[in-house]
Amino acid sequence: MKNLDFNFAEMNNITDIYVVKILLCYFLKKINRPVTPHQLLEIATGTSIINYFSYNHAVDSMLETKLIEEKIIDNVPHYVLTDTGALGADEFKTMAPKSSREKILSAGLKFFTKLKNDNTVTFEIIKTDKGCEVKCLCSDNGITLMELTLFAPDREQAEYIRQKIKINPQAFYGNVMDFVLDNEEYIPNIND
Repeated sequence: MKNLDFNFAEMNNITDIYVVKILLCYFLKKINRPVTPHQLLEIATGTSIINYFSYNHAVDSMLETKLIEEKIIDNVPHYVLTDTGALGADEFKTMAPKSSREKILSAGLKFFTKLKNDNTVTFEIIKTDKGCEVKCLCSDNGITLMELTLFAPDREQAEYIRQKIKINPQAFYGNVMDFVLDNEEYIPNIND
């Protein structure tokens, strides 16, 4: 019987430049938004599907063949999928494994959700004589949705509170609003 030593990292790592280009075009078509070169690099290589060198080779080729183009948005370079790139994503997507397409799309959606969370929720931890205050400000498009200050007995617990809110700030805000809207006056049960 043969020795079957598999390196799963290598097995999942796509090195065929054509497949990498299809995968990147597919991703850009699905998210339908400009991305900075750094964002695309982090998403593509952070998934362990595409290695750094294959990514760079593919992007250089995509720019040269006009599958993507670089546009300056708010003084920052962004990659934008061209019509040719979108057509290629549609016609050749099956050449990239479905699991790889799902993995890069999932990584991208998580990346942009985290980016949005980082921009909509800010924290300040203030040391007091009795512990710490965790100040949380939730905003959206310049509108303050909620300002909340929570007490924590020490810095470690204050950081824990900050981290827990930061995981999913929309759900945190929604849960607070649900509680506020469902809150009723306490009426003691006198039948006991």
